[in-house]
This record gives sequence, C-alpha cells and structure tokens, in this order.
Amino acid sequence: MTRIDSLSASPADSAPWMHTRPDRRQWLAAGGALLGASLWAPHAALAQRGPDPAFEPQTGQAGKDVIWVPTPDELVTRMLQLGGVTAKDYVIDLGAGDGKIVIAAAKQFGARGHGIEYNPDMVALAQRRAQAAGVADRARFEKADIFESDFSKADVITMYLLPGLNLKLRPTLMKLKPGTRLVTHAFTMGGWKPDETSRAASASAFLWLVPAKVTGEWQLSYPQGRGRQSVRMDVTRQHFQFPEGTVQLGEIETSLRDARVAGDRVRFAFTGTDGVLRSFEGKVSGGRIEGEVNDGQRRQPFSAERRGDGPDIDVTGD
Repeated sequence: MTRIDSLSASPADSAPWMHTRPDRRQWLAAGGALLGASLWAPHAALAQRGPDPAFEPQTGQAGKDVIWVPTPDELVTRMLQLGGVTAKDYVIDLGAGDGKIVIAAAKQFGARGHGIEYNPDMVALAQRRAQAAGVADRARFEKADIFESDFSKADVITMYLLPGLNLKLRPTLMKLKPGTRLVTHAFTMGGWKPDETSRAASASAFLWLVPAKVTGEWQLSYPQGRGRQSVRMDVTRQHFQFPEGTVQLGEIETSLRDARVAGDRVRFAFTGTDGVLRSFEGKVSGGRIEGEVNDGQRRQPFSAERRGDGPDIDVTGD
C-alpha cells in the first residue's frame, strides 16, 4: 500500500510517526484542503480518460478519498514478513498506488499478487514496473474501487488507510475466511486490537488474523486420569479475537481462562475438578475443534463438537 486517505484522524488514532514526521501531517492537511475545496472533480476525468504513459507520481498528490504517500521500502518488506507471505499466498493490496507492495510480494517472496487502484495512471505505472521487475506474470493490477471489489480469495491483504476507511472496510474484512492476514501501514482498526505490531524505517505496521467464530454450546472431550471427561462448554461472547465463556464440571461452573482466537486456532484454559490447570490449543474447522491439551506433565488429544450456535462476533467498542 502506497497511499493514504485524506480524512482527519484524532491524536488517539494516529500512529507514532504522526507526532514525529510533520511532513506527512502537512501532506494530509494539503490533501484534505484539495478535496474540501473541489470535491475532487477529476474523479470523473480519471474514470473516462486513458492512462498517461509519461506519468510519474508526486508525493502528496490527491486521488479518490486519498492522497498518495509512498511506504518506505524497509516497511514494505516488514509488512510482508509480518503477514507471513510465502510463494503459496495470494496477496491483495487495497489502493496499490505504484504497485511496490505487490511487486515486492512477487519478487522477494514468490507470491501471486493483485493490486486494486482507482487512478488509471497509477495502474499503468504499476504494470510497467512489474514488467521491468520481471514479475508481470505474478503481479496484476486493476483499476477499481476497493469498496466495490471482491477480495475474498486473498490470503494476505495489505493497506495504508486512515482509521475512517479501515473501519468502513472492517465489516467486510471480518467476513473473510478465518486466518486471512491483514497488514496495515501506520493505522489501526479501532477496537480490534492487532495481533502483532512492528516498526521499521520509523513507521509502524500492524497485523490482524481474521478470527474464526467460536461462540455457541460445545461438548468438550478431554483425558483426565485414566478416563475421559465430556463436559459442556458455553462460549457466550466473542469480542473480536477474545472469547468468553464457562465450562460445566458437574455441579461446578468455571470460567475460561486466557481464551483467544488467532485465525482458525483457538486456545483456552481452566482448572479441572482434580485441581489441575489444563491448557487447550486447537484448530477450529466448522463445528469441530481438535487439538492438544496440556496438563503440565504431558500433551494429549482433545476434541469439541458444537451443539448449538451462538451470537455473532461482537465488534463494538471503538
């Protein structure tokens, strides 16, 4: 992602470099002034005319809801590392600008990439740069609106947008397949806490793993002593990647401890009726969870089967 939207952000939403890189704040202010004064009338012209073969982007140039600011090369590499990009992955960059992230994904990591960009000049430039880098067969660019595009096939999605546009995209992103990796430059997703944060070239990158939904009633089976326990587990709420619930141990009800969902992986713990704390780590696949439970001495298989559905993932609290 090599562009940034021109909507204003509050200090609480700003990334650390917003307070240390005044040149970028000035670009944001300039972009907002341009949009406010003219409502960016050239949108229609961009959609109608063909690309300019001599076009070269200028830092701070206005576009559709955005101004263009390049992502530092060091952060591009770190974003792709943070997203765990491999040659098996399909990377989509939302607002691809000059194409540097998609090209890097193809050239450095061997991935296939797709850049979605509104400005036809930028699209043509990205295509030329992919050709020059020798990755045009794996780095594709399309002129399109990110809010009207389908990116459900992505394994990794990258973007450089302020919180306002991130939040607008978030409902769509939350519906992607569990485990999809989302990586942003500089800005966050409101109340959805990142799973990992990195800094490179004095800028920040954030990673989110789209969480599987685990709310509902589960029948949990795990070893205890010489036998197995089969107990009811109720996951009553899931706030983004953080589930909450209880386990019924005969006449005893106990809460889940350290519960978290990371993509299609889930972990939780609780203390059994034998006084042993057990930690569970498993993979969610439809209505089943399978994995291993650790009682502090050994790891053994466990399973859980969903017996009743629960509420949707709670995305409130921005």
